Amino acid sequence: MRISSDAFVDGGKIPPKFTCEGANISPALSWEDVPPGAKSLVLIVDDPDAPDPAAPKMVWVHWLLYNLPADAPGLAQAVEALPTGTLEGVNDWKITGYGGPCPPIGRHRYFHKLYALDTLLPDLKEPDKSRLLDAMRGHVLAEAQLMGTYQKGD
Repeated sequence: MRISSDAFVDGGKIPPKFTCEGANISPALSWEDVPPGAKSLVLIVDDPDAPDPAAPKMVWVHWLLYNLPADAPGLAQAVEALPTGTLEGVNDWKITGYGGPCPPIGRHRYFHKLYALDTLLPDLKEPDKSRLLDAMRGHVLAEAQLMGTYQKGD
């Protein structure tokens, strides 16, 4: 399974329009080679370098989506209408939806992680990342990731 974006390459810089210094919109994402037995997909976008890459103290969660249809080809830029059946979790700003990169110091890494599951998860009522990962346990068929970087002023 692979995940990619037309906005940035794996390991490349995330353009400012997808950050708090720009329009703060989600980048287009696409994926392929989802395993045939997949019943749903999960997308987790997080930053393991918070607050300072020289001394990280936490992983900051930017976006949580689950129960994405296994046959969905991806998400449009600035997606507003999620694929039918998709549910959202809460990010570390304690809201649902996409929150773009906004690092307080240094260049951070932003991981866009896609998981193919062998099940459709129950409605977890806007879970945080920990609760979503618990629900996924034992159901992951495949995973892929796309990493982009951002530093204020890029």
